[in-house]
Amino acid sequence: MNTIQEIREIKNTAILLIHCPDRQGILATVTEFLNKNQGNIIYLDQHVDREEGLFYMRVEWELTDFLIPRDKIADYFETLIAQKFGMTFWLHFTEERPRMALFVSKMSHCLFDILARYTAGEWDVEIPLIISNHEKLKPVADRFGIPFCLSEKNGQNKSDAEAEELKRLKSHNIDFIVLARYMQVLSDDFVTHFPNRIINIHHSFLPAFAGAKPYHAAHQRGVKIIGATSHYVTADLDAGPIIAQDVVRISHIDTVDSLVRKGRDLEKIVLSEAVYKHLQHKILVYNNRTVIFN
Repeated sequence: MNTIQEIREIKNTAILLIHCPDRQGILATVTEFLNKNQGNIIYLDQHVDREEGLFYMRVEWELTDFLIPRDKIADYFETLIAQKFGMTFWLHFTEERPRMALFVSKMSHCLFDILARYTAGEWDVEIPLIISNHEKLKPVADRFGIPFCLSEKNGQNKSDAEAEELKRLKSHNIDFIVLARYMQVLSDDFVTHFPNRIINIHHSFLPAFAGAKPYHAAHQRGVKIIGATSHYVTADLDAGPIIAQDVVRISHIDTVDSLVRKGRDLEKIVLSEAVYKHLQHKILVYNNRTVIFN
């Protein structure tokens, strides 16, 4: 299936994500650096965590007339500004289209939502492959013209299977992974290859009801809301930095099946919101928490 990705408007901009100890003059120094080098700022957002004394910032500017060559921007910024303020920073270029791999199991609702947005051209991303531990969703991948890789796992072959998956991801130059209701726990070793670059959707309002069967647990507990949480994957199960969350009200008349039905709508919306924020480079992770820029 063809997408309309090819007709997207390509922005020739750069994005800086910054965090450092808060002090006077950071914002003025960064913007002066960009202005002096003829960088036209088109987006700027910043946040100060006064309890921790930390400064966070996202700034995007046009590169058309920028005086510093692209391959020298990071070096210039590190030498002239970052070292002075003790900054940690990330530099991204919007001309570079990220490459996303999808991991799925048997449930299709999140996969269909992602592929619909991709096909409609909502996201500036490439999807070179879909990896699954079941064959059930191969027809979906075929329908959208995306290569499908079956990677069956059990207690005996998990290490070998993940090693093969990592080879495939490397050969396809994958930048980040989305677990679209992938019902396998990734090993710590696998996760270390993609720090803050594996996005998961969990079907509860974390930290409540982490782990398996959260809808069953919510029904048994008699809660009045259920939720969905998208987060970066870490070594701790369902405990990574949270990117997006949402909830829906329920009542005593709801069954487990009705919770699952209502929850699936939340899951796909929350996961897609997290993927969009990641693609826009609007997430800063610090101490297992996130700053999500507008």
